[in-house]
Amino acid sequence: MNRILLLSTLWIALFLLVSCEKQPDVETNRSVDVKEKDKESKMVDIRKKRVKLQTSMGDIVIELDEEVAPVTVKNFLRYVEASFYDGTIFHRVIQNFMIQGGGFVADIKKKPTYPPIVNEAHKGLKNNRGTIAMARTNDPDSATSQFFINHKNNDFLNYAGPTNPGYAVFGSVIEGMEIVDKIASVKTTVIEGMRDVPAKPVVIKSAEIIPDAED
Repeated sequence: MNRILLLSTLWIALFLLVSCEKQPDVETNRSVDVKEKDKESKMVDIRKKRVKLQTSMGDIVIELDEEVAPVTVKNFLRYVEASFYDGTIFHRVIQNFMIQGGGFVADIKKKPTYPPIVNEAHKGLKNNRGTIAMARTNDPDSATSQFFINHKNNDFLNYAGPTNPGYAVFGSVIEGMEIVDKIASVKTTVIEGMRDVPAKPVVIKSAEIIPDAED
């Protein structure tokens, strides 16, 4: 009788031990699933928005850095979504410097804009070749709709302290840099007192957000 009781106790203990050993496998698999979902979520969160500028000389695709320059990107997208840039021109073009647009139409008439935004040049993005930045007046916080694409590395436009607030970069060209080069090389003239205006208008036909491939 004692032997039977002892054997029964051993079988119960063995059953409980096996059950306890199986449980962590389920929890481990669940943890892996959660981690994979978190990883996928983060990949979605860091996906950068892209905007295509369809110009009279070809298309330029810009990837925006919303994580570093959220105010500037939000401002730019506001104009894009309002179709503000459609029909505007690159009104200031200087080879080996930059091409500037987003404020005037072909007859050099300036478009009304939204209020200016705060300067985010201090966030650390550099005015290197192919980056897009906000144009402004001498007031650091005066940028509205106008932007420029750097044709070369322009270190002197970077933030260097309160006395040199810099120009806020908010993205970069990922397709169509050859189009930027073509625009930068056009013949320019003086129109309505403005220098470096392309003799033949370089028009931004449209600016649109490129949807994700999954959408």
